[in-house]
Amino acid sequence: MSNENSQHFDVAIVGLGPTGLTLAHFLGRRGLKVLALEREPEFYGNARAVYTDDECMRIFQEAGVAAELEADMVLDSPVQWVLEDGSVLGQLRRFDRPYGWTMSNFLYQPDFETKLEKMLSRYPNVQIMRGRELVAFEQDDDWVTFKHSASKGVQYGRAPAAADATDATTARARWLVACDGGRSGVRSQLGIKMVGKSFPEPWLVVDIKAKTGADCFHHLPYFNFHCDPKRPTVSCPQPGGHHRFEFLVLSGETREQMEDPATVRALVSRHVDYDKVEVLRQLVYTFNALVAERWRVGRVLLAGDAAHMTPQFMGQGMSSGVRDAHNLAWKLDAVLRGHADPSLIDSYEAERKPHAKDMIDVSVRMKEFVSQPNPVKAALRNALVALLLKMPKLGDYIREARWKPPPTYPNGVYFGLSRTRRNGAEGRPIPQPQVRTFGGRRALLDDVLGDNFVLIGYGVDPRATLEANTIGRLESLNARFVVLYPYGGRPQGSGVSPASPVGLIEIEDLSGEALAWFRKAGARPGYVALVRPDKFVYAMCSAAGIAEAVTHALRSLGGVSTPERVASAGRREPDLAA
Repeated sequence: MSNENSQHFDVAIVGLGPTGLTLAHFLGRRGLKVLALEREPEFYGNARAVYTDDECMRIFQEAGVAAELEADMVLDSPVQWVLEDGSVLGQLRRFDRPYGWTMSNFLYQPDFETKLEKMLSRYPNVQIMRGRELVAFEQDDDWVTFKHSASKGVQYGRAPAAADATDATTARARWLVACDGGRSGVRSQLGIKMVGKSFPEPWLVVDIKAKTGADCFHHLPYFNFHCDPKRPTVSCPQPGGHHRFEFLVLSGETREQMEDPATVRALVSRHVDYDKVEVLRQLVYTFNALVAERWRVGRVLLAGDAAHMTPQFMGQGMSSGVRDAHNLAWKLDAVLRGHADPSLIDSYEAERKPHAKDMIDVSVRMKEFVSQPNPVKAALRNALVALLLKMPKLGDYIREARWKPPPTYPNGVYFGLSRTRRNGAEGRPIPQPQVRTFGGRRALLDDVLGDNFVLIGYGVDPRATLEANTIGRLESLNARFVVLYPYGGRPQGSGVSPASPVGLIEIEDLSGEALAWFRKAGARPGYVALVRPDKFVYAMCSAAGIAEAVTHALRSLGGVSTPERVASAGRREPDLAA
């Protein structure tokens, strides 16, 4: 493959769905030179994902887009199990915000993705090319060389592929990330198989919107799983007058019958006044629970649906891809800047695959729970759930959805020290409470911690036991140094220096959540947490042991002297430590 007239990039992203867009934001924010290819010339106008959770809102916060995205979401909607007679069997809802955001966030994906893409204009170092399809690639030890051609797109499966091979452009990137969906062409070219299960039970999805001036969803304020064995149904509120219904296709019913407008009218009319809504889409689909055997081949990586396909019943398909982008972005940046050895990238699959599998498994279990077609089994399910919800502790556990897989990496497979106790902090994200800054301002914790490594001292300067050269190494990584006090517990009086310590950020935990987390992990005042850029804990130890933990982290990064980054005149290089 010729390299003549090629362009050079730090990272090439193939596919601009939620995963690719999120990754582009993170890499753009870090000043990397990025090329994002999307074969569809125009944006996909139909909704697929409808939900994201508090973990992902925290990720969007770090990407600098959460407030804008949240403005167009339906927040804090309870999720209900509704019985055949319309009564509510149970609600899933949470009142706390351990990661700083609401746990229930319903969205309209076309608006969501359009806004995400428009906000990429803030990064001149990110080049977006719509209507361009990756047609070939090869790689060596240093580069991925690829060709992309003009494409009319496939209208997201509604038309045959139409790439123009005569209009091919050759480019090179240090890394190529395939975010090109469940039918990933990159994955196919790499010969990577998907393993898992495809489910034969089809569902009819109907996306509707209230007609101008119509008020027709007042009686459907929450997300409902209609656990009716005669016709299991999903009812989902969305912003902007949108609503989604999903109906299980029963034995003997065909795609043609279900997609017929008369059938759609009959089904939707059971829930809303059909004449007051516009049908935007009606489509029969099946779903998959699949994971790619490998997520990395050399300098080519899979992310999002290209790496794993999640049933829709927990709303975790898009969210899993967003988590992929978050995990991968800081590692690519560290390698490209010469701060880490390329072997760091291996931890991406090691960390993300188990959690992605867990989300797939819990989604399958939810599907089996809500779509039970056998009346006897459905009655037994209803009686058992009603009984369990009456039990104080177990009932709260179910209602608060604490059975959802936590973002915890299996011990021994993540980039960090191993947990030595069951509640150990390592391999888990820190919470994000509201904190009070030295200047008397309220802030979410992550906005104080920044985008790189950070040392957090529990009432102690985390640098106290570090040697100067170690502090210097951390500062070269734009690390921050933070001391966390209880609210109202900042040192004061004649024994305290009138000058603020240079390079130290002092904050107070307004709710006590972060300090409670320290204690639950076995820490006491004087302990220090070494936190990764993605807010997962690398190490938690006493001040006397933090020097060894930091040395271990720096050694594990294995940085090289020559950065891989592509030089680009006039490129934006934000100071993430500012």
